Amino acid sequence: MDADLKELLDREAARINNPDFIAEDPVQFPRLFTDMRDIEIAALLSATIAWGNRKMICRNCQKMLNLMEMRPYDYVMDQGYEELPDGNVHRTFFNANLRYYLRGLRRVFEKYGSVQGLARAEHIAEQELPAWKLVEALNRELCAANGGVADSRCLPQNLDQTALKRINMALRWLVRRDGIVDLGVWDVITPAQLYIPLDVHVSRTSRDLGLLSRASNDKRSVIELTSTLRAIRPDDPVIYDYALFGLGMEAKSLPNPHS
Repeated sequence: MDADLKELLDREAARINNPDFIAEDPVQFPRLFTDMRDIEIAALLSATIAWGNRKMICRNCQKMLNLMEMRPYDYVMDQGYEELPDGNVHRTFFNANLRYYLRGLRRVFEKYGSVQGLARAEHIAEQELPAWKLVEALNRELCAANGGVADSRCLPQNLDQTALKRINMALRWLVRRDGIVDLGVWDVITPAQLYIPLDVHVSRTSRDLGLLSRASNDKRSVIELTSTLRAIRPDDPVIYDYALFGLGMEAKSLPNPHS
């Protein structure tokens, strides 16, 4: 890796990964809670609707938590979701999808105590791709809690291809523990085992910088980019999510890696 490029990534990661980032990002919502189970629910649901305009995302995350009376775990275990009227949460994610997801999470909490408990039972730390293994298990539990019906608006079903951007983002929140933006409340896997949340900003910036050669924003691209970032920071590759996201959002002039 070119020294100037590494310096750029380190500088931008440090600039974006600061407490000021929290107020405009959905990471603020799991940070509202102290109970692990509340944090897990808020993280998974906030990440699930994290596509599109960030202000809209944050507004709708708050609306979703308000539906749960700001007590996510109690709401799930009391099955309050069964009384949800028809309505929209965020874009193509509706109250019916939220109800489906919460039924599944209730089953997870009853069987495993927490989502991290499910992750331990599935031995995701022993997997090359922990996030995809976790989603496979979550899909199984959500499906079982909903009469055998799958719902791709809650979690991706095409695990051979999906970049799994939203779950990888939720895992960044739950696992990274530098005490700045991410919460670091899980220990079932380490930051070294995380994969980059590949959104349009991160992917475009990565290609501009020569960090990613693949054209599609798919699972193979996530693996390729994360492998490149691990070569720079083996212990914490997704710290550079901040740099790549920030550069992409602000459309800064990027150095030509081939010059």
